[in-house]
Amino acid sequence: MSEKNIIVNKEYDLICVGGGIMTATLALLAKLLKPDLRILLLERLDKVAQESSAAWNNAGTGHSALCELNYCPQSENGVDISKAVEICNQFEISKQFWSFLVELGLLKDPSSFITPVPHHSWVTGEDNVTYLENRFKAMKEHFMFETIEFSKEIEQMEKWFPLIMHDRNSDEKMAASRIDRGTEVNYGTLTEQLFEILETKFTTPVHCNMEVEDIDPDDKVEWYAKVKNTITKEISYFDANHVFIGAGGGSLLLLQKVEIDEKEGYGGFPVSGQWLVCKNKEIIAQHMAKVYSKAGPNDPPMSTPHLDTRFIDGKKELLFGPFAGFSPKFLKEGSNFDLMNSVKWDNLPSMLGAFWHNMPLTKYLIHQVSMSFEDRMQEFRKFVKDANDDDWEIMHAGQRVQIIKKDEFEGGKLQFGTEVISSKDGSITCLLGASPGASTAVKIMLDVLDKAFPEILYSSEGKKIRQKMVPSWNTEITKVLFEQQLEKSKIALKL
Repeated sequence: MSEKNIIVNKEYDLICVGGGIMTATLALLAKLLKPDLRILLLERLDKVAQESSAAWNNAGTGHSALCELNYCPQSENGVDISKAVEICNQFEISKQFWSFLVELGLLKDPSSFITPVPHHSWVTGEDNVTYLENRFKAMKEHFMFETIEFSKEIEQMEKWFPLIMHDRNSDEKMAASRIDRGTEVNYGTLTEQLFEILETKFTTPVHCNMEVEDIDPDDKVEWYAKVKNTITKEISYFDANHVFIGAGGGSLLLLQKVEIDEKEGYGGFPVSGQWLVCKNKEIIAQHMAKVYSKAGPNDPPMSTPHLDTRFIDGKKELLFGPFAGFSPKFLKEGSNFDLMNSVKWDNLPSMLGAFWHNMPLTKYLIHQVSMSFEDRMQEFRKFVKDANDDDWEIMHAGQRVQIIKKDEFEGGKLQFGTEVISSKDGSITCLLGASPGASTAVKIMLDVLDKAFPEILYSSEGKKIRQKMVPSWNTEITKVLFEQQLEKSKIALKL
């Protein structure tokens, strides 16, 4: 990407901050809708997709709510699958956009970033078995999940995920569900390919080693960005009608410098992660599945344990986790002062309130941080009973910053997921939060365009293009439409 970092223009329609999946998706959507849009892409590291979008830094599940149990909470009326329906639809919108790029010949080989891997949910204990069966019944009735299978039989589970069934016996209370159409996604590879399309087909390169230090109002246009070249230390200023801040964990610190009322009260809580990664090829070969279980009763959604088949840099891998950790950094390549620097007068009540009302999370993190390698292996043996220490090693995952926002009852609330913060006129937007962000990037970035460029999105030409790109966005999803698009994506993406 743009090794010389030569930036000719000084005025832009849109400046995008960050070199991850979100920025790549937004810029490409915008260019496809209006090719003459002047877009400036800025990344502070020397390459794109090095933080949250990097393959080793995220779960790569293709969050489609097929196996993640935290999207289906138990309610008084049974198991609520409404969130699962929402997330599933959002991931299918992403697949539709990628399929559109394949059909245009812009994405050459979808198998380089997306692979079919069955998704399973697996639980132990009588109460959890009852819950999973109720979830199965609720999901089976909805057309998005009607192919779901369920079993309490150890013989069936041995076929689905034999590695986990080693040394199991029929006295153990357990159950599992399965949906075959699950996927594994390498978001790092996908991000690199999207930026390559922008550079080669739309003459819109990413300028690396360029750190946005501040964004201020401008008399002539809406905003100007102060940008430092991290190698030469040279400072440049660029004008823009619109700015999108999509810098992962670093977004909050930059948003706090922007003079808009909508930013007030927002804070962030950083959480790091670790995986157990298998080193033994024979064991890796025994597992071809994503298997998600249930988090502990007082554990946060981010702690949901899972054993995942991954495909990274052309190799099949096997990961278990995540194990949470704590770091004051907001990015892997961030500063140890990030958390401290993020505390302001306007978000102090939110931060204190969120801390006070999330003591279980604090205890959970303290416990996780204090775990030794052997402790982690013992936790893993709940999944694979005969796991051998010599076959596994620890690898650090990405850094996440969970959203903290104002709450009238608790002062502040810790929020899991993603949220777009926008000025009233939509001229500046910022994405905060984490999972399931990458999987739902297309839907989220269409929402950004809805705020920032409605005149492009809803023009007669824009509507025609959008209908081809993402038929399921902003429309009622019927069984016929869902199945039609599912089959289309299956063919285009070689699933």
